Amino acid sequence: MLITRWRGAAVVAVAISTSLAATAPGPAAARPSPGPSVSVARGRTQPVFSYQDAIREHLMVQTPVDSDGDGAKDRVAVDVIRPRETERGLKVPVIMLASPYNDTVGRGFEAERKAYAADGSPATFPLFYDNYFVPRGYAVVDVDVTGTGRSDGCPTVGGKADVAAATSAIDWLSGRATARRADGSEVKATWSSGRTGMIGHSYEGTLANAVAGTGVEGLETIVPISGISSWYDFARTNGAKHWNGFGPWLAGSLDSDPPAKCQAVRDRLAAGEDDATGDYNDYWKERDYLTPPAPQVSKVRASVFAVHDLSDYNVRIDQLANWWTPLAERGVPRKLWLGRYGHTDPFDWPGRRARWVDTVHRWFDHWLYGIRNGIMDEPRVDLQSGPTTWTTRADWPARTSPVSLRPKPDGSPALRPATGTSTGTFTDLKLSEADLTADPATARPGRLAFVTPPLRTGVRLSGTPTVDLRVRLDKPTSNLTALLVDYGAAERIDWARNDPLNGIHDGLRGLAEESCHGESTATDDACYKKTANVTVHGPSEVIARGWMDAQNRHSVTTPEPLTPGASYRVTWRTLPNDYRIEPGHRLGLVLAGTDADFLYFEDPTGAKVTVDLTASRVIVPVAARRG
Repeated sequence: MLITRWRGAAVVAVAISTSLAATAPGPAAARPSPGPSVSVARGRTQPVFSYQDAIREHLMVQTPVDSDGDGAKDRVAVDVIRPRETERGLKVPVIMLASPYNDTVGRGFEAERKAYAADGSPATFPLFYDNYFVPRGYAVVDVDVTGTGRSDGCPTVGGKADVAAATSAIDWLSGRATARRADGSEVKATWSSGRTGMIGHSYEGTLANAVAGTGVEGLETIVPISGISSWYDFARTNGAKHWNGFGPWLAGSLDSDPPAKCQAVRDRLAAGEDDATGDYNDYWKERDYLTPPAPQVSKVRASVFAVHDLSDYNVRIDQLANWWTPLAERGVPRKLWLGRYGHTDPFDWPGRRARWVDTVHRWFDHWLYGIRNGIMDEPRVDLQSGPTTWTTRADWPARTSPVSLRPKPDGSPALRPATGTSTGTFTDLKLSEADLTADPATARPGRLAFVTPPLRTGVRLSGTPTVDLRVRLDKPTSNLTALLVDYGAAERIDWARNDPLNGIHDGLRGLAEESCHGESTATDDACYKKTANVTVHGPSEVIARGWMDAQNRHSVTTPEPLTPGASYRVTWRTLPNDYRIEPGHRLGLVLAGTDADFLYFEDPTGAKVTVDLTASRVIVPVAARRG
């Protein structure tokens, strides 16, 4: 029974019963109080603790790994802020952020960094979590990932040492690991209730996934925002490369130490990635949180509140979908927000900031304090359906029916099988998506394009399309790209626009006006710039993308070159989406070779690809009218 595993949802946690203010009359009510206790109203913890007077401490937690090979086990830097009342017996849960960004690129829309007082104690915690949650009876614990900030060792880009940084901090909070102050004295987390939640964006959300995949005791919930579930699928898709040299580059950009210190580690990262082939190997397996023996989704015992953008092409949406599906299969308690921006944080989504803060507040209250506030009774999914419109859904993807679109020789996908023996051909060239999708009625050597007549009714795609082709090549392999395109003018989020000088990225523009969430000090304020949508009125939008190196059609570990002239069936999944095609728009299918916008480091093979149109199709998951 799942109720024994996810016990926090079933009963009010012991932690809150020991820390809430007593309400019973009699002698107990008259006892001197050491200070305020956790207060709850309207299903939410209330801000009764002083942020100004909070305890701030810096310490080093021992880990079991030696990432830099210097013969000493790494220690990771941990910064803590907690209510002063925890010095007098109050036990509180923890909101943890494990991050590699604290002293380099910074965090959030405003790229905040940590700062320290003259005595070495933390004076500035990035983002709003400390300002908001400490007054409400939480500790916030900020961990520098191995090799970053003040931590020992070297970054391993999703490897075991990265994961050990956060798991060791959780072990310390639960009394299973050792921490020391700058003077060498040991410090114990006697104030911790033993219940921790992790939150964070991008690499931070990735670590939340990975740490949950270890099944570490004490991690009760995670809120991964734009998190990776498989680093191979981040850098490659079906053998086609999005990146060369990614691990060494990222490790170097996050490490502020002299380059020589971790050069040997970066060299090992480069060798492990095997850019020459793009194939899956043991290096990627260590960084695959979906399958054994790495941290794996089957070990997740924490609840999950996931957030992702459908137009995030940094950490693509399949990272969420491939994590979400096995969570659902195992009945893990979960919630999901899906936006339409690029690689963003929901705190910065226009018009949603207050709702986000309140929702994540109630989520942590429920899972870390055991408060029955109805958060799990609400619709599971919040979905952005347009630039300014949001809907709620029972789940994601929606219940759908598979619709086969078969390319016909007259240049249109049809909802019925094509007849005859028609074929189409294209050459594996490296072309931009603007070139690939422009004017689908015009023949071009680097693509095949098909388009429907205008749709009579709107259609909602929800989930992951599948491309199923019968092809012949005149060379041993070719890169293959499939694009589903909404041909129809509309106002859409301009997620691809990035203009740092004007404060624009991923479909958002920073504004001068701020909103404040929590309490402030002279060195750490709770106020952040609001944002506005950046939109574009365009004639079309690619709504699903998928790539394949044809020689990896059966396996990403073992390539199988094709025999020129022979016929092969090649099947792959595109990225998922949830998208409504409006009446009057047309649905297009583009088949091509090397996508210059996403297969950045691939060279086209120049192969001639012949597609048997009668034996090829794309299968689209179409939601019911009320899906």
